[in-house]
Amino acid sequence: MFIRQIHYLLALAKTRHFGRAAEISHVSQPSLSTALQHLEEELGVTIIKRGQRFQGFTEEGERVLQWAQVLANNWEALKQTARQAQQELTGTLHIGAIPTTLAVTPSLTAPIQAKYPGISVNLVSLCAEELIWRLDRYELDLGLTYLDDPRLQGFNIQPLYREHHVLLALNPAQSLRKSGLTWLEIAELPLCLLTQNMQNRRLIDAAFREASIKPKVVLETDSIFALYAHVRGGLYSIVPHSMLNVFQYQSDIAAIPLYPALTRNVGLIIRRQDMLSPIQDAAWRIAQTLDLQNHFDLLIAAQIDNLRG
Repeated sequence: MFIRQIHYLLALAKTRHFGRAAEISHVSQPSLSTALQHLEEELGVTIIKRGQRFQGFTEEGERVLQWAQVLANNWEALKQTARQAQQELTGTLHIGAIPTTLAVTPSLTAPIQAKYPGISVNLVSLCAEELIWRLDRYELDLGLTYLDDPRLQGFNIQPLYREHHVLLALNPAQSLRKSGLTWLEIAELPLCLLTQNMQNRRLIDAAFREASIKPKVVLETDSIFALYAHVRGGLYSIVPHSMLNVFQYQSDIAAIPLYPALTRNVGLIIRRQDMLSPIQDAAWRIAQTLDLQNHFDLLIAAQIDNLRG
């Protein structure tokens, strides 16, 4: 009963509504409300602010919520350990990834699910701030992000590759078909870039400032795939070369390296804790065997050969 109460509490925190919390918990609203009242009685504190409808959590309730997430996470790990003892690893691996790394995620999830078919993956696209926050609250198992973020102190990290930025162009003019372009050479091109609140865009803006150039940005979006769609419509974009993992089969799209190079280390992060869940441990071990750097570097080498050809 105690574990069910914990899950009811987390459902309420997620939905902020008694009726919807009961619905996703597959119980009636009176049953959920009664269970949460019993939890408050057992703990001796008021967790929920009540009125005619849900009004939030008390200060003590917010602290209880943090521990409730830890308890739920540990309960899931306990179940995974029991299944592992029976030579079966099942459950859900929760991964958060910054938008520019989404094209990379199949290189991680595919080998995990090939080795452990019982594992399902829940993958969400998040900004770095939200990703770190959700890892801290035990809502994610792993994060895929830039590794030079000072906020990563206290996390274990697994470097995966160093990204290099390229100009993405549809059937580029001969003047652009080089093994490399300077930032000055692309200053007048109509660019579509990510929005200014995103880390990747801040890197690109810094590169233009370093070159004392004001770029011609005609479209901004928070979707890396929207960038690609607008490149197909005739605009240009600047993206990490790992995106070629998605676009490598589009012969009319060229990826042209930029100089000076704009690079950044990307990898997995995980909470630093005494014991990983079996699913976390399995995913982490598989990530350590990957050679993504060589894979992406071969893609850019192929693009350069095409430009020369």
